[in-house]
Amino acid sequence: MVLAQRAIASMDLDPIQIGIVPESGPNRVGLVGLPVWMWVDSPTDDTFGPITASASEGSVSVSATASVASIVWDMGDGTTVTCTGEGTPYADHYGKQDSPTCGHRYEKMSTDQPDGAYQVTATSHWVVEWTGGGQSGTIEFDLTTDALPIRIGEAQVLTQ
Repeated sequence: MVLAQRAIASMDLDPIQIGIVPESGPNRVGLVGLPVWMWVDSPTDDTFGPITASASEGSVSVSATASVASIVWDMGDGTTVTCTGEGTPYADHYGKQDSPTCGHRYEKMSTDQPDGAYQVTATSHWVVEWTGGGQSGTIEFDLTTDALPIRIGEAQVLTQ
């Protein structure tokens, strides 16, 4: 187990990079009721896996392989969305359709977020399978991103 932990430490794993539409930033606002798309932006071995590393001490060697089994998205409105896989990056030709792999819709404006800003985080659930020294096992742990603010507004229809 100690060698497995050492192998995992040598992987230098990081939380994913969030891909999301609507994008974070000034002059970027999504609308209540429209789909939000979430995905792993530019996945790498150390942010999504699979990645394999080994550690040895004396004649004992352990090999460990780590990969993300799921991602729990905290949407900042009291809901979480659990997705498996990397998600589907949004492209303009998708229009207003829901993400086929990982999405959400904000249903109403929250009184807790008067400016429409929601703090989104993504928690990667890593599963590591290890074997060596006549033993094997599974180690699981989570890595969470820093919060990413996105803004959601309401469309107002004006008639004259």
